Amino acid sequence: MMANTSNPLGSRVTPVTVTQLPGLNTLGISMARIDYAPWGINPPHTHPRATEILTVLEGSLEVGFVTSNIENRHISKVLHKGDVFVFPVNLIHYQRNAGKTNAVAIVALSSQNPGVIPVANAVFGSNPDISNDVLAKAFQTSDDVISNIRFKF
Repeated sequence: MMANTSNPLGSRVTPVTVTQLPGLNTLGISMARIDYAPWGINPPHTHPRATEILTVLEGSLEVGFVTSNIENRHISKVLHKGDVFVFPVNLIHYQRNAGKTNAVAIVALSSQNPGVIPVANAVFGSNPDISNDVLAKAFQTSDDVISNIRFKF
């Protein structure tokens, strides 16, 4: 049965970390199920304390990660049912349903408390805010564009 994916991203992550299952404490593992509506995404994010391995259970996913600075190489692939992909620890990565039907994946992480930092939420939804002029300069755009993006978070 699919999880509810009726949200702006079109996906739902159901984690099983030490928070949900205290028995994982000290074991160095956790997992999650990710359900995707057609064209739904698990947006760019990072896990500061874990490498992630993803297996596609249903559908097709476009997956990718970006290597570290200075190269910033985007490595991506379209996966199908049964395919596996690894996201190295702390690198920005994402998934997108590449099909017109629902998709499901299961991920395993190398920490009982992997953490998750969604890039857009961290940058545009921080509390307190990162000042608009800093973000405008970083993204080489105007304060108005930053304000419009921030409004969504």
